[in-house]
Amino acid sequence: MEILKDHINSFALVAALVILVVTLTISSSLFKAMREKTNEGVFYNNGHQFDGIGEFLNNIPTGWVVSFLVAITWGVWYIFFGYPVFSYSQIGEYNKEVARYNESFETRWKSLSVKDLTQMGQGIFLVQCSQCHGLEATGLDNTARNLVKWGKEEGIMEVIDQGSVGLGYQAGEMPPLGLPADDAKAVASFVMAKISSLKHTRYPQLVQKGEAIFASTCASCHGPDGKGQGGMAADLTRYGTPVFLKEILEKGKKGHIGEMPSFAYRHFNEIQVNALAHYIQSLQGEE
Repeated sequence: MEILKDHINSFALVAALVILVVTLTISSSLFKAMREKTNEGVFYNNGHQFDGIGEFLNNIPTGWVVSFLVAITWGVWYIFFGYPVFSYSQIGEYNKEVARYNESFETRWKSLSVKDLTQMGQGIFLVQCSQCHGLEATGLDNTARNLVKWGKEEGIMEVIDQGSVGLGYQAGEMPPLGLPADDAKAVASFVMAKISSLKHTRYPQLVQKGEAIFASTCASCHGPDGKGQGGMAADLTRYGTPVFLKEILEKGKKGHIGEMPSFAYRHFNEIQVNALAHYIQSLQGEE
């Protein structure tokens, strides 16, 4: 039976059967005693009776004492050692089921091609992201982040120009830097070519210029290596990568446009995040 595969259900059924057997046994013995046993003992209150009914000064029945002790012991075990404080919970069972599913999912899909990853990412995007970012990921007329720019030079240039509320780093909100467009483009090229794990830029001729501007303008918060100085600011080595995308999905993001909620409750696994990142990168267009 499917219901008995849950150990809590099995335990409850066994306990119910035990209680039923004990109840029937005790009831049978009591009925038998009522029929056969003669009352004995000393009457309470000097033998006072009311309508022929008196009360004996007898000790508490042993069965009662045993029942009370068993019930108390059972209650202490049940609350502190059995269920639910230190053992089973529905959330714990759900998390285990999710972990088992993710394990089987990763085993099945771990060797996908780039094309298959992109198609999987498109499916995830359409279900989870398109309501705000739009079917084409352009942000629905600036009501959400334009993901076509994310993960490339244009995305960095936009942050330099507009600032960023970010992901709650200790450095706080990044203000607009007011750099000329050419300087912002050079910084973006340097970040993409030398700092981001992607190690690729469409403007290699601007990298050297961008390095000098980055050192004087950006390194004070992001550090000379761009790693964010231990969480003080964003780690730019992750920019455009699945690792950075996963951080955004788990934390959510407060932006100038609005607030993106956390998607941690969706429990995206590594393959799904990687697939979503591949799809977003595929939106970048031809170089």
